[in-house]
Amino acid sequence: MKTPKRILQYLLAAFLVVAGLNHFINPGFYLTIMPPYLPWPLGLVYLSGFFEVALGILLLLPRFTSLAAWGLVALLVAVFPANIHMAINSDLFPQFSAPALWLRLPLQFVLIAWAYWYTRPRASQP
Repeated sequence: MKTPKRILQYLLAAFLVVAGLNHFINPGFYLTIMPPYLPWPLGLVYLSGFFEVALGILLLLPRFTSLAAWGLVALLVAVFPANIHMAINSDLFPQFSAPALWLRLPLQFVLIAWAYWYTRPRASQP
């Protein structure tokens, strides 16, 4: 039987892979949330999507779990400015309510903590 932590690891990985693939399927949406001060917006959309997919997959490989988790922490911190940009400029995103955009900010910390949970190597089993 799988432990809840392992089940949540699969859930996080699936979420990241799906979200990352969406960067390639629907890059236009991600371009709209990109803060205007960042260079090469389309390249950054694709790059972040690539790393979401790659790190999501690596999260499931025991040899790479810890490294992938640290990469995810870094990635989630790196994309946080896009969430701030959306919340501050909620009028640019009428498809979302302003409170939902502000609620998204602390949820990013939940995702960071979730990824951080996997930064420690798993204890070897006897």
